[in-house]
Amino acid sequence: MPGTRIAALGHHQPSRVLTNDDLAGMVDTSDEWIRRRTGIVTRRIADEESVTDLAAAAAAKALAAAGLEPADIGLVTVATCSAIDRCPSIAAQVAAALGIPSAVAYDLNNGCAGFCTALATADHAVRAGAARHALVIGAEKMSDVTDWTDRSTCVLLGDGAGAAVVSAAESQHIGPVVWGSDPTRAQAVRLLGDWHPRFAQDGQTVFRWVTTELAPLAREACERAGIGLADLAGVVTHQANLRIIESVVQQLGLPEHVVVARDVIDSGNTSAASVPLALSKLVERRDLPPGGPVLLLSFGGGLSFAGQVVDCP
Repeated sequence: MPGTRIAALGHHQPSRVLTNDDLAGMVDTSDEWIRRRTGIVTRRIADEESVTDLAAAAAAKALAAAGLEPADIGLVTVATCSAIDRCPSIAAQVAAALGIPSAVAYDLNNGCAGFCTALATADHAVRAGAARHALVIGAEKMSDVTDWTDRSTCVLLGDGAGAAVVSAAESQHIGPVVWGSDPTRAQAVRLLGDWHPRFAQDGQTVFRWVTTELAPLAREACERAGIGLADLAGVVTHQANLRIIESVVQQLGLPEHVVVARDVIDSGNTSAASVPLALSKLVERRDLPPGGPVLLLSFGGGLSFAGQVVDCP
């Protein structure tokens, strides 16, 4: 079987910025309260753009950065939990928008853990020879599923997309995935309702689980990749809450040279888009060295989790 690598990344965010002061005019909250509890300062909100539009824009950038043509792509998968469209899939719509002629296309809903889960499935497919190049996208329009009267959740969420091209390689540059779920806490993060659901969560349950369980999962992902925490160039966790990110970083005792993604400050919680969005920004700014190992970690609905170490493109 061939190896795999992330050949390129791309991201896209809507132009409209929603500030904490804006939210203070909508619900009983304040800039100080939001910063203290979440670390979030701004988030991006899509108006006319759909989940498909966000996903296609990020994917087009990744495809161009990889120097590939649409016909080179054999698999398209979109991690999303906010898509209103059930069929055709967002992945199929992205393939049509980009002119990808005959790729297998499917959506994957694993909540905020979706991108890392989708990355693993694409990695497995390419190594098995089912495709030579795959587009893996995390895209969310969380503003469509936000309860704008609930101050505990509406301050968290934002819209955006990130994409990666996964390509066959002579050696392996995507580490073994650590994934699973805790079904005893399946209702801790959820979308409530039928055709127009609303995001809800048990914040304390999620915080306790993540600050207890995520650090051991990080160590396991590094062990499976054959490296130590001190060998990492960067860490990109799901951008749920700055307090969670700082707690996990402290537990891991990371050296100062390890770059930690804190895109939640500017983008809020973009669910399945948060990991690829944050990673793509770090690469674009050249904050990470090419080839440097980066730990990706995500968690979300169902209390699902997934993570792996990847070499930076």
